[in-house]
Amino acid sequence: MWLPIPPEEIDGLPDTLEYAHWDGGPDFPTDPARCAFYCVPYMKPPQVCTRPLPAMTNLRVVQTLSAGIDHIKPALADLAPGVRLCNARGVHDASTAELALTLILASLRGIPDFVRGQDAEEWRSGFRPALADKSVLIVGYGAIGSAIEDRLVPFECERVARVARSPRTTERGPVHPIDELPRLLPEADVVVLVTPLTEATRGLAGAEFLSRMKDGALLVNVSRGGVVDTKALLTEVESGRLRAALDVTDPEPLPAGHPLWHAPGVLISPHVGGPTSAFLPRAKRLLRDQLNRFARGESLAHLVATTG
Repeated sequence: MWLPIPPEEIDGLPDTLEYAHWDGGPDFPTDPARCAFYCVPYMKPPQVCTRPLPAMTNLRVVQTLSAGIDHIKPALADLAPGVRLCNARGVHDASTAELALTLILASLRGIPDFVRGQDAEEWRSGFRPALADKSVLIVGYGAIGSAIEDRLVPFECERVARVARSPRTTERGPVHPIDELPRLLPEADVVVLVTPLTEATRGLAGAEFLSRMKDGALLVNVSRGGVVDTKALLTEVESGRLRAALDVTDPEPLPAGHPLWHAPGVLISPHVGGPTSAFLPRAKRLLRDQLNRFARGESLAHLVATTG
């Protein structure tokens, strides 16, 4: 079992399994061919995460510590049939939902301008929009989307609408299918993107999507940069019609000199939705649960794909 967290730091691991610690360093801890369960190093480049895979000839499980799997899924095509890919659903709900609310509130209340004013020793008062009485649309209503709605409840939003790949009903109301976006977008003051990056969602927030958002609306992206068409977004924010708060960008990292850095009404955080103090205890619980399931021969949680 290759783990990016030292196994001695995870209580409750089954003692019937053998563990090795590897967090993306140049040297492998054991022969990769012996690895049956590979937990991918967290926040490492795809080329690092996928490097041992070709030599893992006895691999049975690939476990990510991220909700997104776009950085690892393409490499699975070369693996033997039957390898299971599991994501970290639930690990990042609290952290990412907190950041989504932070970006919404900071953008609406003008916090970046206040910080610049403090740096310049200028008292920049004025009227700012509140989150109260706003309509929020969550695009990608999974575990993180639900956690975001949990945190919206005390803010007296007029409405929260939900969109996912498939329609369903929740305790809080309906989840609309993605083909209803053209109808829902013009009604939203804040649009939050939490959808995974797939071929179906790449460039989802393109020119047509953005043109349907109401004047002055705020786009918040805490999913993946590729879900937004950067060129189309720049057209809208540079005109002053829309604002944006982005934890992820395309390209990423955003290079120096890129026009997004200084586009009006744009707040950028450097992909920090997941890495907080909440990550490690939840990641340890996930690994403890999955490895105990694996040792007992039970079905694994959060299975998203199987090779072959």
